[in-house]
Amino acid sequence: MLMTHVLDLQFGDRIVTLMAALVLVLQIAMVTQRWIVIHIRIFAAQSFFLAMIAATIAWFNHAPHLYVAAALTLAVKVVLVPILFERLVKRMEIHEEIEPIVNGPLSVVIAGGLTLVGYVVAESFYKPGEPGLGHNALAVAISLFLIGFFTMINRRKALTQVLALLSLENGLFLAAISLTYGMPMIVELGIFFDVLVAAMVLGILVYRIRETFESVDVSRLRRLRG
Repeated sequence: MLMTHVLDLQFGDRIVTLMAALVLVLQIAMVTQRWIVIHIRIFAAQSFFLAMIAATIAWFNHAPHLYVAAALTLAVKVVLVPILFERLVKRMEIHEEIEPIVNGPLSVVIAGGLTLVGYVVAESFYKPGEPGLGHNALAVAISLFLIGFFTMINRRKALTQVLALLSLENGLFLAAISLTYGMPMIVELGIFFDVLVAAMVLGILVYRIRETFESVDVSRLRRLRG
């Protein structure tokens, strides 16, 4: 019986690792993507795989509260936030990101280096021979956080910086479910509510910046300094 359980966990870990790899690939794709609508849809796809990772861990680890986290991820990050942002892009009529601070090829190299850092840091949390799920997912989670932070610095438009912030939060969410198999339900509900409210407030802020300065290039805000 114990052997069967271990084999099930190993199979589940392979599934989680595969989906975590797809999440990481999508994060790197965001680094080079200049079309804002496609950037939004990549974020939605990334969030979808995060929801599937949460559901997989819930199934193999018998953690039913993670099904709620997966459902909330689908509702908020896969449906509501992308719809909100795509409508915002259509209303502002700004579809393409201007040239980032660091060009695309070099950004990919930096993202690869940050991924390597993520795996090195995650190695200290791994205990050989310990059955469980999400050991590789933790490395991906740290990489998502680092790459998301780099993207926030590298982008010039406010909307893509908001998307980078949300992808950074995806890394924190993946770390939580891979390390501890989820947080208490009230904490998860509070986090998802905060993410939804933050996305709405930041969306309104981006729109107001566009209306005031006729641009969402945050570098222009430096002119306001006295």
